[in-house]
Amino acid sequence: MPFAPRLRAALLVTTLAAASLSGFAATPLWAGVPLDGYADLVARISPEVVFITVTAKDSRQLSEGGDNVPSQTSPFDEFMRRFGQQNPNNLPGNGPAPDGVMHALGSGFLISASGEVVTNNHVVDGASSIKVTLQDGREFTAHVVGTDKATDVALIKLDKAQNLPFANFPSSEGLRVGDAVVAIGNPFGLGGTVTSGIVSALGRDINSGPYDNFIQTDAAINKGNSGGPLFNSAGEVVGMNTAIYSPDGGSVGIGFAVPAKTIQTIVTQLRDHGSVARGWLGVAIQPVTSDLAQALGMPQAQGAVIANVEPDSPAAKAKLQSGDVILAVNGDKVDATHGLPTLIAAISTGKSADLTVLRGGKSQTIAVTIGTLTPDKLKLASAVPAPDGATQTPLGATVEMLTPDVASGFGLPTDATGVVVSKVAPDSPNADRILPGDIVLEVEGHAVTSPAEMNTLIGGAKDKGALLIKLSRNGQPLFVGAVVGMS
Repeated sequence: MPFAPRLRAALLVTTLAAASLSGFAATPLWAGVPLDGYADLVARISPEVVFITVTAKDSRQLSEGGDNVPSQTSPFDEFMRRFGQQNPNNLPGNGPAPDGVMHALGSGFLISASGEVVTNNHVVDGASSIKVTLQDGREFTAHVVGTDKATDVALIKLDKAQNLPFANFPSSEGLRVGDAVVAIGNPFGLGGTVTSGIVSALGRDINSGPYDNFIQTDAAINKGNSGGPLFNSAGEVVGMNTAIYSPDGGSVGIGFAVPAKTIQTIVTQLRDHGSVARGWLGVAIQPVTSDLAQALGMPQAQGAVIANVEPDSPAAKAKLQSGDVILAVNGDKVDATHGLPTLIAAISTGKSADLTVLRGGKSQTIAVTIGTLTPDKLKLASAVPAPDGATQTPLGATVEMLTPDVASGFGLPTDATGVVVSKVAPDSPNADRILPGDIVLEVEGHAVTSPAEMNTLIGGAKDKGALLIKLSRNGQPLFVGAVVGMS
């Protein structure tokens, strides 16, 4: 999955069990780096890490899988895009054997004495057999308990296992930028490889999904580390090694791990139900940027602004409105766009949640009963190209009335109505906010029905400096804080 042209991200997201998991402890997450290194720590925690070999009987070969592997489609394509074969010393690698049987490698870690193991969904997806090797050389077959593709998490269970060592796995909320961390995994088939580094950043959004909240680390993570644990220097699992940002597939010191708290929540559901049910609010949201905060009269950028409320959704029933800013959920602060989906997703269907909402400059608490998120409720939006237009605005954008012919030219429904942006001046301060093809719905909360009315509304509020504009982009509503001053 590319982050940029010619760059690949090795995505290995995973997630683990909540407070019901064995081995949880409320101990400090931080401990100093030992003066004599990590040898004692590694000796203690290495038995908790496992190495996974997956086999699939499929005649189709893998893409990007190393030598003599043609580009085809298979259940293991995604694995190979992320952790393609590079096979030192003829170690077992990813890719098809001469008989057409495919093999893939990954990592994982034990979370119970009975042999529960957390790894990535893409490691075990489509597998006909799973073999797990412990540090002491013992081998077990394993079966899948449950998977969650949205977070790339899988819970598997070793067959006929008992009295195994397992990881101490507290919440990762106390983790700090600069804390020391250790990664153990199976890079390139070299099982038991240990690397160390620090927490480089927290709360990273790498655009892999709606629940991004990654720990960034400079501990070396390579192909085969997928699903392996990230330990703090107290020997506790604080995350799952999840992604790398690399021009060549190797470590360049930018790796990502899913936080322990996220992992715990997902694995608890996988254990209990075999799948994950996420809470649903029924709103389209966007982050409150600095320009939006100014337009909304907020002292600082925080929370998520509601661009649209779905009909018959929990949000609609709670009378949430477009333009409301959600600041917190049950007292937990919403600090980014993905903060709200994560908080809502963790709430069980049918449970009530208290939302702290800013409406008209005043804060209030609104109770909402959470629904169930289903795949059909996830939507994506993209910009639409546009031809030349007619009426200029003080925003640096040219707009025109939407007629059936104009709508057709923009690729919009022919029955669409309103005012459409046909062109934006390249040097406009709004060039990165308003795009050709956007339909202007409101200016400062007032509906726009014509280009002339839009200019009148802008003129009446231009002293604000930043105006709250509601748009529709490819059918999806959103707000922008537009700068006035260019015609």
